[in-house]
Amino acid sequence: MKANIHPKTRLVIFEDAQTKKQFLIESSVNTKDTEVYEKDGKTYPVVRLEVTSETHPFYTGEQTFVAQAGQVDKFNKRLEKSKKE
Repeated sequence: MKANIHPKTRLVIFEDAQTKKQFLIESSVNTKDTEVYEKDGKTYPVVRLEVTSETHPFYTGEQTFVAQAGQVDKFNKRLEKSKKE
């Protein structure tokens, strides 16, 4: 293998924005934010994610419409308006 061509990795917290569930994973992602990991009390870089296995419908079996509620209402209003014309 060639030396010095792979990115440097470090432990990074990936946090679900909705449930605040934390996953500590080795990653090469760049981030300036840091946070204390709940399980060991040490400080690590953190990346906040909108969807993880904690909130994705495929893994939970439940469908949530947190961010889409307004979009569905707008679509239904446009649909009703187009039917009237």
